[in-house]
Amino acid sequence: MTLLIGLVFGGSIGAGLALIAIGTLGTEDRPAHRHPRRNLPDLGRLTLRVAACVAAGLVTFALTRWVAGMLIGAIVVALAPSLIGAKARRDAVIDRTEAVASWAEMLRDTMAASAGLQAAITASAAVAPAPIRDEVRRLATSIQREDLEVALRDFAAAVDDPAADIVVVALIVAATRQARNVGEVLQKAAAAARASASMRHSVEAGRARSYTSARIIVIVTIGMSGFIAVFNRSYLAPFDAAVGQLVLMVIGALLGLGLWSLSRMAKIDAGSRVLVHPGNVR
Repeated sequence: MTLLIGLVFGGSIGAGLALIAIGTLGTEDRPAHRHPRRNLPDLGRLTLRVAACVAAGLVTFALTRWVAGMLIGAIVVALAPSLIGAKARRDAVIDRTEAVASWAEMLRDTMAASAGLQAAITASAAVAPAPIRDEVRRLATSIQREDLEVALRDFAAAVDDPAADIVVVALIVAATRQARNVGEVLQKAAAAARASASMRHSVEAGRARSYTSARIIVIVTIGMSGFIAVFNRSYLAPFDAAVGQLVLMVIGALLGLGLWSLSRMAKIDAGSRVLVHPGNVR
């Protein structure tokens, strides 16, 4: 019964800490006009992460009989998804920006051949760069049955990249105000997007060694601590006391702070979007 009470108590604390960590790390600005149903997968991932944190806390408590160990296990699992696959997510952001630049150049070249804007978008759907190909195809389909400006705004929301916003603003102005020199504007937007992607590549190259070192330190520290806690428990006997638990909690808090800082540093700030609110371009 004592063990059961401890597990329930530990799971409740672990879930609370997990929610705090997820709330801190997972809050991002999203376009205001996105459909609410698109947020349902996020709710599913949140539930899954909370369940994983609770499970990790319970397992850690069962193995160590430490409340501090349970908290550390929950914190590590709460922060791990922000670190695992971080490089792939950063590369995806850069690839999407470069894809927007290539698509803008496609539209520029097609419109230079005396094609209209809608015809240029439709022609680009089949050869659009892979990172945004699905979004361009949906745009090409949408412009056949709804207003061009609405379709372009939906496209910008789906791509969710500042470079795409710049291109869409140029296209909306061209469509609604019959603006001239649209090709020149598209060229400048493409050049700005490529410059941004190039800068991010340089930053990634400079940070690569730091990321690798931090990853090795975290894995070795957690791995060795877990190994000693399970197979050489007598070595950690001083931590069974209340003071030892307090020290472990401080260590866990510092570990969590380090992982949180690493996850924040690993994120790419794509910059402020232009079309977050529907009324920005008129």
